[in-house]
Amino acid sequence: MDLRSILLSDNVVESISENIDYLLQIIPEIKYMIGFEHKHPHHHLDVWNHTLLALSLSENDFDIRLCLLLHDIGKPFSYQDKEIRHFKNHPMVSAKMSEEILYRLGYDEEYIKLICYLIANHDTLISSKQIDNNYELCLKLYEIQRCDALAHHPDKLEKRIEYLSKTKEKLLTKGDNKNE
Repeated sequence: MDLRSILLSDNVVESISENIDYLLQIIPEIKYMIGFEHKHPHHHLDVWNHTLLALSLSENDFDIRLCLLLHDIGKPFSYQDKEIRHFKNHPMVSAKMSEEILYRLGYDEEYIKLICYLIANHDTLISSKQIDNNYELCLKLYEIQRCDALAHHPDKLEKRIEYLSKTKEKLLTKGDNKNE
């Protein structure tokens, strides 16, 4: 089974579990996510299980699932321990690591740029201007943000749900205008 087949499985988490040895062989950086605790009140799972939960919430789209698989891969390499663990700049670290991983796996440069852009911006608010400039890209980014947000601690979702609702409304409005 290859990476595409694994990520496009109807039960992506089961598929990953059944093929974890293969995944660790082609993306050994994943091993650092497994058991790496967030130590943050907005998270209730370690980085790997947060990633799996986000993947389980996603639509069956390879680009989105590949981004979700790699979106936090940089967290074990970009944390700051204080009273609460923080991961400043982890989207950029994850994007840089993902670039190296995707080159190693043989993806073409344009596709790598797309995936790394989405990973680098998975924690960045989507603006109306971005939606106007690249609606389709913003749909993908929204889906990644939605899955990532819903994989956070259930008691800490209020602000994320509010942001997602407002952003979805902007996307729907733009989508309606495109169809007129």
